[in-house]
Parts: sequence; structure tokens; C-alpha cells
Amino acid sequence: MSAIPFPIQLLSTESIPQRQQLAFVHDFVARQISGRRFFPADPGNIRVDLEAMSLPGGLVVARGLFTPMHGVRARDLLQDGRENYIWMIQNDEREISVEGKAPVRIAPGDLVLVNEGIFHECWHGKPSSFDIVTLDRRLLAGLVPRIDMEACYVVPSTAGGVPLLAAYVETLRRHPPCSIKAGEVASRHVYDLTALVLDGFVRGGAERNERSNAAARLKLVQRDIRDRLSNPGLHIDAVARRQGVSPRYIQHLFASEGTTFTDFVRDCRLDLAFRLLQERGEAPSTITGIAYDVGFSDLSSFSRAFRQRFNVTPSEIRRLSS
Repeated sequence: MSAIPFPIQLLSTESIPQRQQLAFVHDFVARQISGRRFFPADPGNIRVDLEAMSLPGGLVVARGLFTPMHGVRARDLLQDGRENYIWMIQNDEREISVEGKAPVRIAPGDLVLVNEGIFHECWHGKPSSFDIVTLDRRLLAGLVPRIDMEACYVVPSTAGGVPLLAAYVETLRRHPPCSIKAGEVASRHVYDLTALVLDGFVRGGAERNERSNAAARLKLVQRDIRDRLSNPGLHIDAVARRQGVSPRYIQHLFASEGTTFTDFVRDCRLDLAFRLLQERGEAPSTITGIAYDVGFSDLSSFSRAFRQRFNVTPSEIRRLSS
């Protein structure tokens, strides 16, 4: 079995004896992982859970869970040479201060982008989960040339592109790319979507990348469909409602790929049926049962579509696999 190209790395204080947790957070998590100093609100009650995945282009997609804490990217730590951009979306309210200025209150769900090469500190008073993405400074600056004009950007959760970016990153975490090429494509999408989110917030503007925006949305729509193939009532209207777009927009996304929503759903169901027919078990499902399990409403339409796609019958596949 080949190795997973982009494994998820896990780190947790739960695996550290309690008496060593404070030192673990200070010496390893703070300095080596994040280049910050952490000051827990309750040194006797610390929890840090991190999961991270490194992708091409210097991209790191991560999620963290922290007990109440004050984190500082102190001036003396800036000598370590870190200067990448980090954006964070937190599920609870927090405050951030950049370059010694008065703290700014950040609402839940808002995106904060800050350069690691700048002194900043943040506070959160409740156990909180974060989505964290690290981006190569030079690559992001290539998409957003004037990004260095501000030390920090706060983008409201309601701003165009933020829900799509957050959903795309969540999909990447749940379903890591299965090949190097897929990882490269996914990384480019995250960079392009970040640039899209910053459009209107960076002085001078960032170039919109509608093509990458559409590609990322199409992947989310396709994932939605694959997750619900067994539902014979899988309709474009329901998918559009879940995705927060119009059915016409989804039709446009598939048309740009030279196909249609209906054809994609049918082909996904047939591909799944093909795999199920090849399964060898003590009591394999019947062909009729598989047809219904993948969302077809009757056996005849399933058999006809199956033969048209694979040029063999379901029975022949079952016989060859037995």
C-alpha cells in the first residue's frame, strides 16, 4: 500500500503527563511550532490539541484547540526569520494587538491575517478552536502585490469569499489530497481563494480569480453529491440550498467542465455500483440491492445506464469478480 502523500500530523497535551504540560507548551508548542510565547490563564489546566497538514507551496492547513491563553509573537522572537502569513478563523471572540497598538476585538468567524515577521499578541478567554493556515509570503504577495501595506487584516465572516475559503479548507482537512498533483492543485486554490477574500481589504485591491473560485466551489458541490448518492431524491435545488448558491450557478459550474449536474450524479452512482459489484464477501449484495443503494429508482434504468457506461452488464462484472 502506497504512503499517504500528505499525512495529518497530530500533537496533544493529552499525551503528556500533567506536571510536564506547561514546559511542553512553552518549550515545544510555543517556540518550535508557532514561534510564540504562550501564557495560559490557568497553568494548572492546560490543553492544546493540534492537527496539521503540509501541502506544496509552503502551505500548512491546521486546526487547534486551546484553553484560555495569551499568545505573543515577541520582538526578540522575530529574529528567527519567520515571515510567512497566517490567517486564523476562531469559533469564539478574541482580541489581537499588532505592533503594540490598542487591542482589536475579533468576532467569532472573522478571518484575521497577520505576518509572522511582525510583533503581535492575542488573547482568548474561553476554550477555543481555530482554523489556521500558513501561506508563503512571496507566493501570496505575488497574488496580492500590496499586501505589505498593512500589518494585519481583519475580514468579517460575512465578506465575500470567507465562507467558501473556510469550507474549502475544512474539506481539505477531512479529505487530504490523494496525490502530489492533487495537493498542488489544492494548494493553488487556497492561495487564490485567500487573494479573493482580501479583495477590497488590501489597498489597491487584489485581482479576483473567478476561475479558481469556481473550481473550489465545484469541488464542494461534487463532495456534497458524493456524500448523498444513495438518496434517490438528490436534486440540484437541494444541493444549491446547502451550498448557498443558485441551481443556475451549479449548472454553469458543470457546463464549464463539459458535463451536466445530472450526468455527474449518474456517473458517480455507476462508479460506486461498479466498486460494490466487485466486492467479495460471504453475503454480497444483490444487483437489485446495489442499484437501489446507489440511488437508482428501478433496476432497468440502472442496467441500461451501466451497460452504456462500461460496455458490460452488472451481471458480467459480478461474475468476473466471484
